[in-house]
Amino acid sequence: MKPKEILVFGASGQIGRHLIRKLTKNNYKVIAVTRNIHQKGYILKTQANPGYLEIVELSSFDPEKINSLIKECNVCINLIGILFEKKKNQFKNIHTELPALLSKLANKNKLEQFVHVSALGIEKATDSKYATSKINGENVVKENFNKSVILKPSIVYSVDDNFSTNFLSLLNKLPIMPLYYEGKTNFTPIHVTDMALIIYEIVKRKIVGETIECVGPQVLSFKDIILTLLNSIDKKKILIPTPLFIAKITAKIFEKMPKPLITTDQLTLLKYENVVSKKYKTNLDFGINANKTFEKEIKKYSFNWKTGGQFSKNI
Repeated sequence: MKPKEILVFGASGQIGRHLIRKLTKNNYKVIAVTRNIHQKGYILKTQANPGYLEIVELSSFDPEKINSLIKECNVCINLIGILFEKKKNQFKNIHTELPALLSKLANKNKLEQFVHVSALGIEKATDSKYATSKINGENVVKENFNKSVILKPSIVYSVDDNFSTNFLSLLNKLPIMPLYYEGKTNFTPIHVTDMALIIYEIVKRKIVGETIECVGPQVLSFKDIILTLLNSIDKKKILIPTPLFIAKITAKIFEKMPKPLITTDQLTLLKYENVVSKKYKTNLDFGINANKTFEKEIKKYSFNWKTGGQFSKNI
């Protein structure tokens, strides 16, 4: 029997690489879309079984080119997302316009499923450009295609993320660590392998027409996360609750960097709880458990930020 073909946008990202491995291992053929095949192709090729991965370069969101890819597939998965804007309206283009186009073409070509990854805890964050663009993207996907599935993960972490690794670098170098909003904002971090499993199960079970919040097994405050990271690298730092006006000034400085540590929009988003809203079903409601705990998984790669690096590992 011909293997089911899955089209994946954002394939070279943190979730994408793990998802490709999971899908191809289970006899799904994946067409992975990347902006630069020369930079990303060699990485993607190592994730799949021979013959189960095709890599396609797409430097722009051309409707005709995307349609030619979608019509050859059974399922389309969109993992593309950005944490900060480099250009004006980039949030809108990536988080709203692209999902609108993909879901419209999925409907036109009568796909079995369209899986779109959004974000958790953004409904009330109307003062955040990131959150607004994500919500608008969710809404247009639902309008365009009734066989869509919206996945709303909390922080997705791993050695390849832009969250735990950034903070580990900061905690390793800075004598003090600012606590935004007194470090009280809660999160439900989920490990990337658990997130990939959820997407795989959604495809495998042919689930459609759902919005699902994807969460790990723990609720951790921002302060809990920072303390866990510090413990994992055997460091002690002064944690200082930072007044909002000072936080905004430092964020404005940081966001001018090529890869900002934090932006004013991200600072705004940190006001809002990143936990189950009870408005939608969760992965647990579908019997898909995310069992990996933050502390245990962080220790598997945090040695990179310890004194002595890999030689600090306990054998």
